[in-house]
Amino acid sequence: MNKVKKVGILTSGGLAPCLSAAVGGLIMRYSEIDPEIEIICYRGGYKGLLLGDSIKVTPEIREKAFTLLLYGGSPIGNSRVKLTNVSDCVKRHLVKEGEDPQKVAADQLIKDGVQVLHTIGGDDTNTAAADLAAFLKKNNYELTVIGLPKTIDNDVYPIKQSLGAWTAAEQGATYFHNVVAENSANPRMLIVHEVMGRNCGWLTAATAMEYRKQLFANEFVPEIGGVHPKRYDVHGIYLPEMEINFAKEAKRLHAVMDLYDCVNIFISEGAGVDAIIKEMEAKGEEVPRDAFGHVKLDAINPGKWFGKQFAEMIGAEKVLVQKSGYFARSAPANAEDLTLIKGCVDLAVDAALRGESGVIGHDEAHQNRLRPIEFERIKGGKPFNMSVPWFKNLLREIGQPDPVVAHH
Repeated sequence: MNKVKKVGILTSGGLAPCLSAAVGGLIMRYSEIDPEIEIICYRGGYKGLLLGDSIKVTPEIREKAFTLLLYGGSPIGNSRVKLTNVSDCVKRHLVKEGEDPQKVAADQLIKDGVQVLHTIGGDDTNTAAADLAAFLKKNNYELTVIGLPKTIDNDVYPIKQSLGAWTAAEQGATYFHNVVAENSANPRMLIVHEVMGRNCGWLTAATAMEYRKQLFANEFVPEIGGVHPKRYDVHGIYLPEMEINFAKEAKRLHAVMDLYDCVNIFISEGAGVDAIIKEMEAKGEEVPRDAFGHVKLDAINPGKWFGKQFAEMIGAEKVLVQKSGYFARSAPANAEDLTLIKGCVDLAVDAALRGESGVIGHDEAHQNRLRPIEFERIKGGKPFNMSVPWFKNLLREIGQPDPVVAHH
């Protein structure tokens, strides 16, 4: 069964609370099955692959691989490199003028003798790996590529649950536990909690749910006013999938502000982006984009825009915009995610030894069975299903009307 002699690992894209644990898990699993299998890790994702910059996994690293489960971030580094974006690769001095990045990457894998490449990343990372495998096959070099789905947005078709997303929701809730107390620093305070999620509101919704679960495990002293549960609660949740009626929501939130002297809202970073882009283009401003063509959300600042839209309409005296994204995405994996990672890693190694390529995940089209999912079926931008009972209950509990689905 086992003809694999050398394995490569890379992590790519943004961080998620699973990268370090997945790298550690892969090293541990290969070491259990066959310590003779060589493992190298490319530094900085596809950047390291293009530059031939790799780390050899030594016996000392294998002995300490379990420790990687306790860390956030990536022990081997990430980068945002798209192999088919030739001009960007040239500009960043990753390839020379006239070179094809795919061929450079393929040649490096051949030179390194890598037979299996494990890519831990989102849809861009894994589809890039699939393109690379197809390129190599066309040139008579068989490479097994096994992807692991990393995205805290939980928005990859057809995968039920992405690695690290549960932890990110828990960490975002923890972050807001401290931030919310700022509403006692000023009268009529509007706090905007911006959560990561470009096209999908799952993380924002899950963070709000986790926050309220933690919140109502506490006792309150409503008699003193400042420790009233309604001052700590979430008053509005706004997602990319929602059509937002600002006038109606402002009227509802104004009443909350009058009663409790504060308003706390959770927004996805992708909520309202279409409106922001239209506003920028109408002013003749350039919309900043990354190497993949995605709008740079940190540059257009949706949280600030939301705060500005609501502040005057609800009579806020001060607006505080706080972003939990970097805090949440760089945390170590929690127990729930570690269990998910372990199951995915074990199957990833099994698939590698069988020579079966694909992205490991619970396949929604196959009764949520954990399996290597065909690369051609992997794509990002899966919207959050706002009709799930837990989310509808969440909105009902905070007094927000059922959402209307936005038409993009």
